[in-house]
Amino acid sequence: MKEVALVLLLALTLNGCGSSTTTTQTAASGIWKAELLGGSGEASGLSFTTQFTVNSDGSLSITYFQLLTTGTCYPTSGGTESGSMDLSENTTTLVVTGTFSYSVLAQGNTLTLTGTVTGTESGTTLSGGSVTGTWTSAGSSACTANNGTFTMTQIS
Repeated sequence: MKEVALVLLLALTLNGCGSSTTTTQTAASGIWKAELLGGSGEASGLSFTTQFTVNSDGSLSITYFQLLTTGTCYPTSGGTESGSMDLSENTTTLVVTGTFSYSVLAQGNTLTLTGTVTGTESGTTLSGGSVTGTWTSAGSSACTANNGTFTMTQIS
């Protein structure tokens, strides 16, 4: 019986020696810039900057949003923003990956971005963070049925 317990203890110890992942939510907090490609009319060529904190549950506390392009679908500021970023870190390589979602509700229109986050954790911050994915716009006739791809990069 002691041999079985010893073998199990050894197996559990060795299991912890390889790569593993851990949640690393707050490392991605900061300022990010998004460039949206595709779409048509008022919902094309959008770009914005945002500042947020990633909470321990993955939700975003968004403190700043500014659309850098003008149009009738979304105002340059204002509206309601929400989102989430669910991250994991490989503790051996320090590579961070995860999922991202971000929504802007303004003037009866909704802009939704979903994508994949990548980067490297350095101490308690994410460096080289980027998100790639797809976006959709829904609402008024000028803004609905629009979609495309986007890239979002970490500024700080």
